[in-house]
Amino acid sequence: MIEAHTVAKIGETVKKVRKEQKVTQVQLAQLSNVGYRFVLDLEAGKETIQLGKVIAVMETLGMRINLDPPPGSEVADG
Repeated sequence: MIEAHTVAKIGETVKKVRKEQKVTQVQLAQLSNVGYRFVLDLEAGKETIQLGKVIAVMETLGMRINLDPPPGSEVADG
């Protein structure tokens, strides 16, 4: 598991996974139903990217986001 606390780290990780899978940015955009420009912006760490589209791209690559609620939180306990 990789901890990503910034959009830049998410973008960097998406780019590495995409390249490992030998998928081009154009192919990833098409498979994820997002624009090519969005993939470029995501991999560049653009701060204003849309979370829904980030999730779509990550799902296309087989990645997931894990939420880590603070200790003692009802969400964490239950």
